[in-house]
Amino acid sequence: GEVLFDGLQLPCPTKKRSTGAEVLEKLRPYHPIIGDILEYRQVMKLKSTYADGLLKVADETGRVHTTFQQAVTATGRLSSTEPNLQNIPIRTELGREMRRFFVTRGPEYVLVDADYSQIELRLLAAISGDENMIAAFRQKTDIHTLTASEVFGVAPEQVTPQLRSRAKAVNFGIVYGIGDYSLAVDIGVSKKEAGAYIASYLATYPGVAAYLKEVVAQARKDGYVTTVFGRRRYIPELSSQKKMEQAFGERVAMNSPIQGSAADIIKLAMIHISEKLKQSGLDARLILQVHDELLVECRRDQAQQVRALLKEEMEHTVSLPVELTVDVQSGDNWFEGH
Repeated sequence: GEVLFDGLQLPCPTKKRSTGAEVLEKLRPYHPIIGDILEYRQVMKLKSTYADGLLKVADETGRVHTTFQQAVTATGRLSSTEPNLQNIPIRTELGREMRRFFVTRGPEYVLVDADYSQIELRLLAAISGDENMIAAFRQKTDIHTLTASEVFGVAPEQVTPQLRSRAKAVNFGIVYGIGDYSLAVDIGVSKKEAGAYIASYLATYPGVAAYLKEVVAQARKDGYVTTVFGRRRYIPELSSQKKMEQAFGERVAMNSPIQGSAADIIKLAMIHISEKLKQSGLDARLILQVHDELLVECRRDQAQQVRALLKEEMEHTVSLPVELTVDVQSGDNWFEGH
């Protein structure tokens, strides 16, 4: 704070002389030191949390063992603790490099990584019954490009990477009951523009619009929502007198059936895969689950069979109006496998 606001006389955007990431981002244009500070923080975070942190909890063979919690998250997802192996970075280029340090037990083994592709959007299409979205998935259209084309009123071939990225934020945001303000912040447009995008999206996918209204109304009546397998999540916030709590409850009602169903599906897939691997006699075992992604360690000469088995089991765990698709890769470490 002293260096930035007293020494360099940079403008102070808040009353408290905060040097949080949000404040620093706003100061970036004023001085090159800001970029250095942000980069330093990113590197220190990676070093302390992942490099140092994981070394501390490794066993004598250099392996790390997590504990999966079955009943911690409200949506039914597994969570991972001590260490949390579900939060190994993926979004930044430097963070992704951390995955190179997760290797197999020896050169004769590889990691096979199977990842559901857009499972939550596919579930949104299936649960809401929206014909436009179902048709898009059935025709293997890129859903983000299609949404961009419809919402921004341009031909699919004119959709730029920036427009696709905005449409992606709308697609995923809708599942979380995103409002115009949050969307505006996410994609860097005005609140009014963001509101127009949401309205246009709901007009493009009327089945989704109807589902979101219906699921909230039903949850108010019942006090809970259910996944496609009938697992309940109670939402007491919907009957709160406080507006903020009610709004939170509405977002939960919209999202929980989708995220909860995705959690149910991958758990079922894990059971099927574990049984199939035992029956097959393959030298392979499930070692990690990161929400929509499964990681298996197997012998190099069996990787092809394991990849086929994972794809088959994960794609056919449940029968829905929209088929689930799985991307499968393999490699010597987690970075190459993803």
